Amino acid sequence: MNLLLITIDTLRADRLGCYGSKNVKTPNIDRLAERGILFKNAFAHTSTTLPSHANILIGMTPLFHGVHDNSNFVVREEFLTLAEHLKGFGYATGAAVGAYPLDMRFGLNQGFDFYNDDYGNQNFQNPFYIERNASEVVGTAVEWLKAQKEPWFLWIHCFDPHSPYESPEPFRSEFKNNPYDGEVAYVDFSLGELFGYLKNEDAFEKTVIVFTADHGESLGEHGEETHGYFAYNSTIWVPLIIYLPGVARNQVDQAVSHIDIFPTVCDILRVEKPSFLQGSSLLRLLRGKKLSEEPIYFESMYPYYSRGWAPLRGYISGGEKFIDSPIPEIYDLDKDFDEQINLAERRELDKYKSKLASIIRDQSRPEEEESHRIDRESFQKLKSLGYISSRQVIKKENFTRESDVKMLLPYHNKSSEALNLYQAGKVEEAINLLREIIIEKKDVDTSYLNLAKIYKEKGELKNALEVLRLALDHLPSSYEIFLTYVSYLLHAGQYDVVIDVFEKKEYRRMRFDPEIWNSVGVAYLNSGKLEKAVEAFEEAISLDGDYPVAYNNLGNVYFFDFKKTKNPGAYQNALDNFKKAIELDPEYAVAYNGLGGAYLLVGHLDGAVFCLEKALELDPGLGYALYNLGHAYLLKGDIDKALDCFDRYKKSTYDRLSPGERKELDELIQKYRKDMQE
Repeated sequence: MNLLLITIDTLRADRLGCYGSKNVKTPNIDRLAERGILFKNAFAHTSTTLPSHANILIGMTPLFHGVHDNSNFVVREEFLTLAEHLKGFGYATGAAVGAYPLDMRFGLNQGFDFYNDDYGNQNFQNPFYIERNASEVVGTAVEWLKAQKEPWFLWIHCFDPHSPYESPEPFRSEFKNNPYDGEVAYVDFSLGELFGYLKNEDAFEKTVIVFTADHGESLGEHGEETHGYFAYNSTIWVPLIIYLPGVARNQVDQAVSHIDIFPTVCDILRVEKPSFLQGSSLLRLLRGKKLSEEPIYFESMYPYYSRGWAPLRGYISGGEKFIDSPIPEIYDLDKDFDEQINLAERRELDKYKSKLASIIRDQSRPEEEESHRIDRESFQKLKSLGYISSRQVIKKENFTRESDVKMLLPYHNKSSEALNLYQAGKVEEAINLLREIIIEKKDVDTSYLNLAKIYKEKGELKNALEVLRLALDHLPSSYEIFLTYVSYLLHAGQYDVVIDVFEKKEYRRMRFDPEIWNSVGVAYLNSGKLEKAVEAFEEAISLDGDYPVAYNNLGNVYFFDFKKTKNPGAYQNALDNFKKAIELDPEYAVAYNGLGGAYLLVGHLDGAVFCLEKALELDPGLGYALYNLGHAYLLKGDIDKALDCFDRYKKSTYDRLSPGERKELDELIQKYRKDMQE
């Protein structure tokens, strides 16, 4: 049979009609539940996207595969994914994912013949992930299905319920007071196309369908606005529906988890189960029988790895939930599923801690290695180039009540309130609140990031950089702060500082993050170190071959080299890279400007005019394109159009030009205007 895996990002089970929702209509998912087996108590092991999908597709918890959050890890090639396993049994394998956390650079593309992650380019000045909507994801997946012969395995990931909650109409208006619910309703609507295709092709009776979420969303419960900090049921209780042709509909009360999906699929499809799987096959439960219950491990490690806050781990077993942190928690889920009454003070904690230690010991790798993917040859190459230092980020190992997530998250929430104040025009009030947070708590990254953002937008870049330098002193493990600092340094033109900071830091994510290599490439380029710039941009492209910005910047390096050396090979390389950037992003105005400038330099005026006009059509405010186009028109003898371009260029960029540049522009305009009058 075929296998269809559907994962909906950030989906609370209680927002589905089949799980009791009265406010959100989810008819397509509900019909699937009516035909399949619905698990009432399914749990994720993590509350962030990448590790949860690793748990599902590898069949192990983070204790073994080592992927603990979105920011610092990738899936190592040595692990066998569900796609790789089924491919070995003759399955065609395809995936369509909705957003950056599942970009193929993070390793979950292993084993997929087709892995479509065309969500757009992630901009790290944007606090939200770049995503594409469910209709696009489903449409891409259906197109792939149309070309397949059986058997096939298709994974569809829809990101929409993740914040920000911005569903399209009519869902936006219908759910204007509950925008998260609107996203859920929209995803259900989008899945209608997929289910309609399966029905029209008579594929339902030949397809096993697994429907789940990677995690839920707190929506303010326990003081958590979204997810990724705590591990309460609002974020780790997930829907799980399995449709198995020929098996009657049913509901299962027993607690199950994400790592049970891989072995279950193997049993259903009658393929051998890999020996390393840590979960249990649910086939007996699907057939209405009993199954021995195993404890379910969970964790929330994003605050630990990115901020140095106390780690949070725990387990669910026998209707009880134990959360181990400096302030421990125990809940009776049979009586208190919403986790309102902490029983920890009434229980003997040693037995809970001992059981958790046993679970961690049993599920961990004998010797944990680094969780990034980098082969020895690549590592040595990067080290020889000066890109890998021996400095390691030091993490705390001893934690007090003050470092518990429950104690620190309110400060994160206050920093969000400060940003809201700023956006409402209360600038000084916002700045004062953020300063107060930083004085009181040194390890809340969003307070630094929000304060730096406000200073930068006020034009006080020096103050913004001082805030970020202070942030790195107190939170050296925060890659987000490091990226923001590098970005602001580039904006300030401090290219040598960018290079120095980059070469002295080592983060796991640097080794597989094309954005940081692109940024340091820009610094090398502007410092005149062209060979280093080429190496950095090529590294970015090797990590992400669909990265138009890096291709454009590499084109700039070769263009500058050609202007300096007149080497025809450099010129051709410049053209090739500008064209590749445009091929990857046909609306990339800057790349059209680069290509037009290259044509202009060698006198290919028609090509220059075409590219530069296209650049301005895409971005009317692109000053360099106006300036280049003015010169192209001059060389073509069209003085009127040339002067129009120079006048527009002066109007839009004059304040940002140096005195010498202003003088040159004024003299140019004056000369040709005088020539026209004569």
